[in-house]
Amino acid sequence: MSVFVLRRVLTLLATLVGASVIIFLVLDALPGNAAQMLMGADASPDAVRALTVKLGLDQPLAVRYLHWIKGLLVGDLGNSYVYGTPVASLIVERLVLTIPLAMMSMLITVTLALSAGIYTAANHNKLGDVGVMSLTQIGIALPNFWFAILLVLLFSVRLQWLSAGGFPGWEDGVWLGIKSLLLPAVSLAVVQAAILARVTRSAVLEVLREDFVRTARAKGLGKREVLWSHVLRNAMIPVMTVMGLQFANLLAGTIVIENVFYLPGLGRLIFQSIANRDLIVVRNCVMLLATMVVIVNFVVDVLYAFVDPRIKVHDL
Repeated sequence: MSVFVLRRVLTLLATLVGASVIIFLVLDALPGNAAQMLMGADASPDAVRALTVKLGLDQPLAVRYLHWIKGLLVGDLGNSYVYGTPVASLIVERLVLTIPLAMMSMLITVTLALSAGIYTAANHNKLGDVGVMSLTQIGIALPNFWFAILLVLLFSVRLQWLSAGGFPGWEDGVWLGIKSLLLPAVSLAVVQAAILARVTRSAVLEVLREDFVRTARAKGLGKREVLWSHVLRNAMIPVMTVMGLQFANLLAGTIVIENVFYLPGLGRLIFQSIANRDLIVVRNCVMLLATMVVIVNFVVDVLYAFVDPRIKVHDL
C-alpha cells in the first residue's frame, strides 16, 4: 500500500506541475495588457510602461513562471493588480463561502443520487424505476443556471421563503448562512444528482446479477439486507469514480451560480478578475481549483482498495 500511495503522490505532483504550466501559458496568451486596463485608455505610454515594469510584466515568460511557482511554494501569491491586497487573503475570504457551498451541493447530490439509484435498481422495470429515470433524464438536460432562475422565481419571488441572492455572512448565524446557500446548492446538485443516480442504478443492477447475491438470498437473507450489506459496497467503485469527477464540475459550476445569486465566493472573484484583467488573481484561483480536484481524485483512488477488497494495489 505504501508503494501505491507513493506512486499516486508522484502522479499528483506531476499533474499539478502540468496544470500549472497550462494555466500560466493560457492566461499569458490572452489578449490585452493588465497595465493598460488599470491605467485606462487615456493613459500615456510612459505611464503604462512604468506600471508594466512595476508589476513585473516586462520580465521573460520563464522568469515570471518560476517566480509564481516559488511564491506558491512559500504561500506568497502576490498582490492583486486591482484590489492592491494580497491574493491569498482575497482567496481565503471567498473560500469561506465557496467550500460550504460545494460541500452542501455534494451532500445533496450524493443523498438524492444514492437514494434514487438504489430505489430504481431494487424496482427494476417497474413504474417507480421508469418514473425516476425519466426525472433524471430531465435533470441531465437542465442547465443549472436556468434551473437556478426557476428556483428564485418559485421560492423567492412567489413563495418568499428564501432570499433571491446575497450572503449575510456566517457571523449573522449559521442557519441564516445555510438558508442563503440552499438554493445555489440545489441548483448545482440537480444535474450532478441525475447523472450519479443513473450510474448508481447501473452499478447496483450489475452487482445484483452476481452469483454471491443469489447465494446470500438462498441462505435466507432478506432483500433489503442483501442490498445494503452486500450489493451497495461492491457497486461503489464506479459510483466513487463519478463522484470524484463531479466534485470538479461542482467547483466549476460555482463560477456561474455565484454570479446568478450574487454570492461573494471564489467563482464570482474569478469572474470579476477576468473582467478586470486581474490575471494574478485568476491564475491563483484556477490553480487552487485544479489542486482541489486533483487531491479529491487522489483520495478516491486510495479509497478504492478499502471499499472493494477484491481490488489489489497493483491493479490500480
